[in-house]
Amino acid sequence: MTQSTLTRARPARPRRSRRARREQRAAYLFLSPWLIGLVVLWLGPIVMSFVMSFTNWKLVGDVHWVGLKNYHDMIDDYAFWKSIRVTLLYMALSVPVYMAAGLGLSLLLNQKLRGMNVFRTLFFIPSVLSGVAVGILWASLLNPDVGAVNWLLRQIGVSDPPRWLGDPTWAVPAVVLVGLWTVGGGAIIYLAGLQNIPDQLYEAARLDGAGPLQRFRFVTWPMLTPTLLFVLLTSMIEAFQVFDLAYVLGNASGGGGGIGDALRFYLINMWHEGFGNTRMGYASALAWVLIIIASLVILLIFRTSGRWVYYEYDPDRN
Repeated sequence: MTQSTLTRARPARPRRSRRARREQRAAYLFLSPWLIGLVVLWLGPIVMSFVMSFTNWKLVGDVHWVGLKNYHDMIDDYAFWKSIRVTLLYMALSVPVYMAAGLGLSLLLNQKLRGMNVFRTLFFIPSVLSGVAVGILWASLLNPDVGAVNWLLRQIGVSDPPRWLGDPTWAVPAVVLVGLWTVGGGAIIYLAGLQNIPDQLYEAARLDGAGPLQRFRFVTWPMLTPTLLFVLLTSMIEAFQVFDLAYVLGNASGGGGGIGDALRFYLINMWHEGFGNTRMGYASALAWVLIIIASLVILLIFRTSGRWVYYEYDPDRN
């Protein structure tokens, strides 16, 4: 049988009724605000930023095509490499600390005790507060002279506590310390993963004589690895996107980038280039470099996740 015969043998697509066509038009009508917003507020700016990354756009004046000059200028840009180092340092410190703290907190919140829902709510509230409000609050708490943190350290015997935001060495660890206040959001995600682990696995482990540490190692940890992968990915993305909290704390310590640009995170540097120096073309190029770097990191995590992520049923492992 020839291809043309097969084509003729296909049944014709049934014609839609007038009511079905009217319902389809109504559906697109209701979807139109979202579709317009997607194009105008998301896809449009993405395409525009990509095009502008190849120009010398400075908000005012003529726009000229410069090709890869903006990307080439990053090689000799001290602020660019400084922002890379600050962001990577923050990522190296914050991601393991936040993940470990969130996991430990979730194990406590998973206990079957009266009033535990109240504690879950209290620990989750800081994660939904405004980053600006949190930054203003912690800028006061971390004041090296009259702040509550150093006052508490002096009370327990630390005679010369860190100057936190006023010291380039302690500036990034100070931001990590502030972020610990919001680990309740990650703990809730861990908690959902913990409550999804079947009780039968723990009962079987107890029958085999496994203690608490063995149950955590051989039951909780393997079954929680999909949740750990999700939290790892979101934590890495959030580390790349640090802005409002670091900006407020940096201004509190003198300058948007902190003392000696110790808090010049990547997005803060991009904001300064775009709105401070009016180099919107260069800032657009910085944005696309960030997308490339973040995509490579996320791709690396996905490519290696098969070695340590376990699912309840995974045919590839059978």
